[in-house]
Amino acid sequence: MQTLPTLEITNIASSQPAFDTTIKRRKTRAVQVGDVTIGGGYPVVVQSMINEDTLDIDGSVAGIRRLHEIGCEIVRVTVPSLGHAKALAEIKQKLIKTYRDVPIVADVHHNGMKIALEVAKHIEKVRINPGLYVFEKPNTSRTEYTKTEFDEIGEKIRETLAPLVISLRDQGKAMRIGVNHGSLAERMLFTYGDTPEGMVESAVEFIRICESLDFHNVVISMKASRVPVMVAAYRLMAKRMDDLGMDYPLHLGVTEAGDGEYGRIKSTAGIATLLADGIGDTIRVSLTEAPEKEIPVCYSILQALGLRKTMVEYVACPSCGRTLFNLEEVLHVVREATKHLTGLDIAVMGCIVNGPGEMADADYGYVGKTPGYISLYRGREEIKKVPETQGVEELINLIKADGRWVEPEIGTEDRK
Repeated sequence: MQTLPTLEITNIASSQPAFDTTIKRRKTRAVQVGDVTIGGGYPVVVQSMINEDTLDIDGSVAGIRRLHEIGCEIVRVTVPSLGHAKALAEIKQKLIKTYRDVPIVADVHHNGMKIALEVAKHIEKVRINPGLYVFEKPNTSRTEYTKTEFDEIGEKIRETLAPLVISLRDQGKAMRIGVNHGSLAERMLFTYGDTPEGMVESAVEFIRICESLDFHNVVISMKASRVPVMVAAYRLMAKRMDDLGMDYPLHLGVTEAGDGEYGRIKSTAGIATLLADGIGDTIRVSLTEAPEKEIPVCYSILQALGLRKTMVEYVACPSCGRTLFNLEEVLHVVREATKHLTGLDIAVMGCIVNGPGEMADADYGYVGKTPGYISLYRGREEIKKVPETQGVEELINLIKADGRWVEPEIGTEDRK
């Protein structure tokens, strides 16, 4: 997925002080996952997850390819058993033979040391859940955890995690420490409660084990299904790492966001809030839909925040009584004609009131100034006035004249 450099926008009036509208991202270390880099100032990485059974080799390869072709840069697969872990070797080989090498992260959960060690042989990144990696059956009669009990389990975790850490370290591979609000370990719940603090301390415990073994190729996630909890957990995690001198990248997501419009809004509310704070180096929008539906939402969030420029930015007024043409219809036609382009800002304005002023930062403008005619702009300059029936055609001609037009690829799937 092509990404254009983010431009800094400043006040052009020389009498006014310059102001910065770019998001200042939290500085993090670079973590390599195959040919993709998370953190280190690199563009925010887009991820998703196939829903095929990993034992289905052909289905998994096809699912990974579909996601990668529409812009998913790292693909996650679930690995619930040793058999699934071994299947990853064949999936990798078939991907390389029939398509290309795609960075894969494997999801390992309950008592997963043997599974994770097998997985680490075949793919670039392993995701573990601290609340489940060493699974302790809850004791319903327990009223407290003594320090001795707490430390004993901590040592068991270290013994179980160390072989995986060493394997990943020696191979130059990566780990995601993926804390979930809904699956905190029992001793964390007893000690910190069902809170963002418990999530943070769970992650820190695993980070310290990694650091003690000189392993730093680590990414952290703090997912929750409620946006306020998720936002608080990530903010607290970023602060805690800053206090401890840690600079690990953060993977953002609202888990179990649901589907449809609300699932998209819910994910955007959590992810965009944190990205606007400068927190976050890679994202996944988790929808109860086909995985391919997640990718356009990710790119729309990043585009809206100015973090990645991967498609056309359309500026359009909401329409009112002054509008001189069917704005909704014209915007649709303009979008369909230009949506394959990368990095342009195109404004479609219904009248002169919302025209040149509101679209001042656009590359091109399509404005209804007089009935039956369209005024076409390049930036702030009016270039020509054309009959409304020729508006879209002449807009394309203007873009072509500036050398900024490319022909759409036949059969290319819409990413927007």
